[in-house]
Amino acid sequence: MKDYNFAHKLLAWYHENRRILPWRDTHDPYIIWISEIILQQTRVVQGYDYFLRFMNRFPDVDALAAASEDEVLKCWQGLGYYSRARNLHAAARQIVEWGGFPERYENIRQLKGVGDYTAAAIASFAFGLPHAVVDGNVYRVLSRYYGIEEPIDTGHGKKYFAAMAQELLPEGKEAADYNQAVMDFGAMQCVPKSPKCEDCPLVDGCAAFRDRKIQELPVKSRALTVTERYLHYMYIEVGGEVAVFRRESNDIWKGLYEPFLIETPAACAPENLLNDEKVPSFIRSDKVVMTYLCGGVRHQLTHRTLICDFYKVELADKPDDFGRRVCWVKKEELSNYAFPRLVVMLFEKFGLW
Repeated sequence: MKDYNFAHKLLAWYHENRRILPWRDTHDPYIIWISEIILQQTRVVQGYDYFLRFMNRFPDVDALAAASEDEVLKCWQGLGYYSRARNLHAAARQIVEWGGFPERYENIRQLKGVGDYTAAAIASFAFGLPHAVVDGNVYRVLSRYYGIEEPIDTGHGKKYFAAMAQELLPEGKEAADYNQAVMDFGAMQCVPKSPKCEDCPLVDGCAAFRDRKIQELPVKSRALTVTERYLHYMYIEVGGEVAVFRRESNDIWKGLYEPFLIETPAACAPENLLNDEKVPSFIRSDKVVMTYLCGGVRHQLTHRTLICDFYKVELADKPDDFGRRVCWVKKEELSNYAFPRLVVMLFEKFGLW
């Protein structure tokens, strides 16, 4: 279907209200790619400074490809979803190996970590190709305006909206502006809560406004399941050096560093923690000075609530029975390493770096 009135009003709104952003008004696929990956699960107001910092450190794909993973993760620190940074790094090396940034949607889609939305955005904004973008903003605008109750979190629903967005896409040079327009409109006007219906240029044709279903659309079929995890961090210091560990498993924060960690299946009081079999024997020694700094610190991730207790452990000598590879880092050099935001907050709260 082609709804020229819908597209015309959106484009008119966009030309008056478009956001001025450093990744706009460029056809450089590297710049567009970096911005899209940063903004996948980050609001523009949060991602703006991270984008500038990332581009300053890695101004082109060659610089990104040549960097170490630790360098990339450190620059990404605080953005979360660290698999995005690792995928960026791997994809940069793909691009260098291929001899340049791919210019067709199908080839862009083959880059590590690039899905349908990101490939469509790069193809549209960098190369002017007629591919519609579909993100959370697009789902919300289309479902509300056309009164669509198809769930957006099912395979069928995603295909339905993708096909609809493609049909609505104007032809020719307006396609890229239209893609930007519908995303900006969802981010600025048709927001999730309290949308600005009173001055909306689309309100006359909006089914959700007419039927009073604004807060019911878009529809999701499944509620988000959030699990709780109980973390006990031990800041172990010996003679001005601190024991840190790199997370290697396919879990949250892969590739980032953290203090010594014990995870328990449920909350565990400080007086009971030493009985846990995961606690190394040297921590139970009478010579150890162990201080309980804080407990019950809650840190929210998308699918998990982390509940953290934090201890400081002072030792006279470096132990050798951690059970995993340890890095001893001078306290003043801790800030050179990439830590999860939760750990950074704990370090800052107690002046530990």
